Amino acid sequence: MSVDHGIRLPEELRGRVEDLLAGRVEAAPARDAATVAVLRDHDEHGLQVFMLRRVASMAFAPGAYVFPGGSVDPRDGEASIGWAGPPPGEWARAFAAGETVARELVCAAVRETFEETLVLLAGPAPDAVVDDTRGDGWEADRRALLDRSQSFAEFLGRRGLVLRSDLLRPWAHWITPAVEPKRYDTRFFVAAIPEGQRARDVSTEADRAVWVRPADAVDHAMRGEWFVMPPTLATLSELAACDTVADVLATEREIVAYEPRAEIIDGAAYLVLPTRPLGGGTTPHTPRAPSMRTSAGRPPARAPGHPPEATGHDTAQG
Repeated sequence: MSVDHGIRLPEELRGRVEDLLAGRVEAAPARDAATVAVLRDHDEHGLQVFMLRRVASMAFAPGAYVFPGGSVDPRDGEASIGWAGPPPGEWARAFAAGETVARELVCAAVRETFEETLVLLAGPAPDAVVDDTRGDGWEADRRALLDRSQSFAEFLGRRGLVLRSDLLRPWAHWITPAVEPKRYDTRFFVAAIPEGQRARDVSTEADRAVWVRPADAVDHAMRGEWFVMPPTLATLSELAACDTVADVLATEREIVAYEPRAEIIDGAAYLVLPTRPLGGGTTPHTPRAPSMRTSAGRPPARAPGHPPEATGHDTAQG
């Protein structure tokens, strides 16, 4: 049997795949999560997206190039949060989710992006946005969010800010396959970096930060230089079809859920990429890259270096 959309899994995972298929074990529950492709237009290189490389010690996706993001904090759903832009009900319709979950997802998207990059999609008024997040005070707030000593609603309220949901656009929905011990039900967003702000790697979960053309990131993955998970690769491929941030933000998207599945094919374990979303539809554009693997797979060797930016981390300019 040929495998047109499959990734060979390590032999040690075959027993777990067999147990899952036979119903002897249950898949771990998938936690709601959000991730944001932060975008900019570069004068020389065109459309670029900000990416982080996860440190090799991470339990989930070690060494993978990812967009900023993470799982929902239960307090992300607090109704007291300052909010401007499309209300949670509109996001619920976009992501086919309950209104509370939709509120949590949008808040998690903005909070996690700030925690990992100091990019803040919020402002002092519905038509304004913070133009600079540098300084000790912002760093103290970021750390308080990380250690959960303050909620996102408390952070915004104390600073007199409102979340700008209108700066986000819904993009995709992927669910971690059942074979993984840690699973996430992740909604993908896109957003332009606000004028005056600067994306930085301030996360202890990453060891490299890059601004890169989406097409170049796909090329790195296809050549096996970067480890990029299938959902991220699919998103990069779709972004590569756009020339500018405005093109991305103007793209009409029908959000459907995709979930790769584990199968035994000719006696070997494979992760089969979806050829249609849950509930029907068409396949996302997902190139088959040599570096695709399960989240626990070993990352490839470090990609060739690029000139460092002011933060001391690499910047790939295309």
